[in-house]
Amino acid sequence: MTEARRLLASSRLVTLTGIAGVGKTRLALRVATDAQRAFDDGVWLVEFGERREPQLVPERVAAALGLREQSAVPTMQFLTDYMSTRNTLLILDNCEHLIDAIAKLAETLLRASPELRILATSREPLAIGGEAVLRVPPLTFPTSEEATKPRALAQYEAVNLFTERAAAAVPGFELNESNRDQVVAICSELDGLPLSIELAAARLRAMSIDQILELLTDRFRLLTGGSRAAPDRQQTLRMSIDWSHDLCTPTEQQMWRRLSIFSHGFELDAAEAIAAPDLTPTYLLDVVAALVDKSILIREEHDGIVRYRLLKTLRDYGRQRLHEAGEYANLRRQHRDWYQDLVWKADHEWIGPNQTAWIGRIDRERPNLHDALEYCMTEPGEAEDGLRIAYSMYRFWGSRGLLNEGRLWLDRTLAAQGGEPTADRVKALFAAISLAANQGDVAAGKVLVAEAYEIAARLEDSEIEVVVALADAILALFSGETQKTMQLSHKILDTVRAGPDRPLHIQTLLALTMGAAVLGERREAVEYSDEVIAITTECGESIYRSYALSFRGLALWRDDPEDTVPLFRQALQLSEGVDDLLGVAIGTEGLAWTTTLQHEYWRAAVLLGAAESLWLAVGYESMGIKKLHSNRGESRTQLLRALGPRTFESAVHLGAGLALSEIVTFAVEDRLPEESSAERSSTDLTPREQEVAELVARGMTNKAIADQLVISQRTAQGHVEHILAKLAFNSRTQIAAWVIEQGKAARNDAV
Repeated sequence: MTEARRLLASSRLVTLTGIAGVGKTRLALRVATDAQRAFDDGVWLVEFGERREPQLVPERVAAALGLREQSAVPTMQFLTDYMSTRNTLLILDNCEHLIDAIAKLAETLLRASPELRILATSREPLAIGGEAVLRVPPLTFPTSEEATKPRALAQYEAVNLFTERAAAAVPGFELNESNRDQVVAICSELDGLPLSIELAAARLRAMSIDQILELLTDRFRLLTGGSRAAPDRQQTLRMSIDWSHDLCTPTEQQMWRRLSIFSHGFELDAAEAIAAPDLTPTYLLDVVAALVDKSILIREEHDGIVRYRLLKTLRDYGRQRLHEAGEYANLRRQHRDWYQDLVWKADHEWIGPNQTAWIGRIDRERPNLHDALEYCMTEPGEAEDGLRIAYSMYRFWGSRGLLNEGRLWLDRTLAAQGGEPTADRVKALFAAISLAANQGDVAAGKVLVAEAYEIAARLEDSEIEVVVALADAILALFSGETQKTMQLSHKILDTVRAGPDRPLHIQTLLALTMGAAVLGERREAVEYSDEVIAITTECGESIYRSYALSFRGLALWRDDPEDTVPLFRQALQLSEGVDDLLGVAIGTEGLAWTTTLQHEYWRAAVLLGAAESLWLAVGYESMGIKKLHSNRGESRTQLLRALGPRTFESAVHLGAGLALSEIVTFAVEDRLPEESSAERSSTDLTPREQEVAELVARGMTNKAIADQLVISQRTAQGHVEHILAKLAFNSRTQIAAWVIEQGKAARNDAV
């Protein structure tokens, strides 16, 4: 409203645009009501929603103004004469289906009437000179994580609207702990669209909130029966979307349904290859721009990257049209093929200057890649492609600290493939072993290694034998069999040096570097890490170079702490540059040990707390290599003795609350951002910790919490321990009491 009023004060034509049911008319009427005192000759509403004749547009305006037809004078001429001296605001409502005629009328009237202002509502702009366009977005709604904060829900418009309309449908309805998750899910499923939310809330007269949520999978049948006062096209959600569809050209309709194949957005190259192979890039851009103008597509830009997406409601509608057109099956396969090629290219260019760009692209495309994986697991004969996609993604999962996600998809694709002994299965097993090892899940890793050896023996493929040997070497490193790691890695080193697979070459060198660090073989650690640094520096790679620097630091920190600190700092900067959570965790942990050795006790305790929170974020409680665990224990003991329990816990708490960029800033520059100072509240829990605290208050055990949040029991225990430390409590009962008090405070605030 504020922005609309501001635009109306500075522009003579303001058009409110947005998708059907977003509230354009309601907003226009409210703005006009607030502005009516500024117009001596009044504010007039002209409704075009049910009108279809473009030649009668001037007559419709004249009728709304209460003017009688003048037989001797054309209506348009009469209107311009009448309006020429009047200080008036015209509201032209629902212009989209008569856009050309209304644009011509508006341009003529504005030219003839210097005191006239026009506020229009349309699903696309009028596109005439001097027009100011304000896109009306859907109402804000919370994420599922934010649903755990009762106080926070009151700030979301969609939740408030649903609650108000639900109370009107069922007197006594109120938002509470028993229904808040369902309300949030409904608002999310409906994209915060007011029309959809009102239709859903009205269904409470006959259905429970759980039934409404369940039936939203068929939202166009469910969301009927709107207000009798609403225009016909808004009586049901289906009619409202049909109205938008009918206003599109055949090519735009085709693109709408084809673009619905994308989950949560796409970039132009994907749209061109999958949905528009028969259109030129220039014509495709024109069609996409038209769909943006008509409020079908949403354009989003982050860090210079433009993406487009359909709201869920419009995507579901498009999918229905796609099925009706008989195009869905073919397009789904094309979607899978294109994204398989995308991750294959990313994997093959991983060691190179485009690594950061590829990480960003894969991160943006995760929903589409998940769809591609689902396709492979559900379509007969496609499981092998699922293994290829999952293997191509595993380095991304590792770099992002998404170890749980990676293991889940690898487990599922391996299960879907059914155990057929293929080279792709061995590569997927290698990826699963690597992620399991990094989480310290040695038992699972050993089962996978045994299967990999069995398949390799049947295939008799030398390249596959190398992959299996490296998988076994990596697992041995994390299971405490370091000599085995060195033997296996040495055995394949010459082969991978001569081969074309640079990631395999580098991973072998890193296994040797870390193995040498664990065994205290400093010269070997430096030699192998130098080789990795030379390869990665030459081609502009960051992630493996960061690991090489950190692993070298882990070999040298006890004997040469002064020279080791710069290694960890450089590694942290490289890891932050590509947002590599795992790399930052390793570097921060090593730097914490080193600064303890240098007697920088408070700084070391902050770093230790930061490292602990990072390990929790990647799904493990500490660095997974068993022979390095004692280093943390030594540091904690020394820090507790030097600082005392209270100061130590305060510093650890401070470190645990730092964001990724803040951790690196503190580690590299020895500087805490102002917002991360020691004065932070002791109740400053992260969203995940707040969620865990709520579950503790419900009396759930660590195992139950782990099952609820799909995390390991060890991770759940770590979260509980962090909560206890931050709140200075020593029992779960105290956490429960605190959560109850927070709820009371929220209710008091609401009152």
